Formats: sequence, structure tokens, C-alpha cells
Amino acid sequence: QVRLVESGGGLVQPGGSLRLSCAASGIVVRFNYVGWYRQAPGKQRELVAAITVGDTTNYADSVKGRFTISRTNAKNTVYLQMDSLKPEDTAVYYCNYGVVPSISWGQGTQVTVSS
Repeated sequence: QVRLVESGGGLVQPGGSLRLSCAASGIVVRFNYVGWYRQAPGKQRELVAAITVGDTTNYADSVKGRFTISRTNAKNTVYLQMDSLKPEDTAVYYCNYGVVPSISWGQGTQVTVSS
């Protein structure tokens, strides 16, 4: 059974940083496309960043230059480093695998950017 567990969210002031973690079991992240998504209140879920099997990374225009996706094979975990956070980054953040999300969405991790 594949399971992805998000963590690392919290309350941060504008301009601050957070690092989110997506711990995987049942799959090997280095052999899969893994994406970070977010859903803000009243909005659709959107893809924020993704990392491919070949280590190519892709970002939504709204986060380019501020967010960095990476993975560590030893821990089978994908990270999302978020810097220069803005209030509009406030959302629940989720991870999933596959170009088309392959499993049911988990609980996600709440990120709130506010002064």
C-alpha cells in the first residue's frame, strides 16, 4: 500500500521560510514523478512543484525562484523548501506521485503566512 505523509507546515510571517516533507512508503521516490500541490480556501488544488525520475524540476510561475523541490533517497522523502513566503502562499499543501495523481489525497499540511 502506497502512503505519502506530509508534514512541516505552520504559521510564518511574510518573508519567512518553511520546509515541508513528504515521507513515502510503498513506493521509491527516486523512481517516480512526485509533485507538491496546494489548495487555498475557495480555490482549486494546483500543482506547485514537481520532480521527475530524471531529476528535472518544474515550478508554478507563482513560486519560481522562491520554492525548491528536492528528494533524499536515503529517507525516501521529497521536500519543498519555501522561502520568501507571501500571504498568498497560505494553503493546505499535499504531495502525490505520478503525472496524474495516483492515490487519494492525504490530510496535507497547513501553511499560513500572516503577520
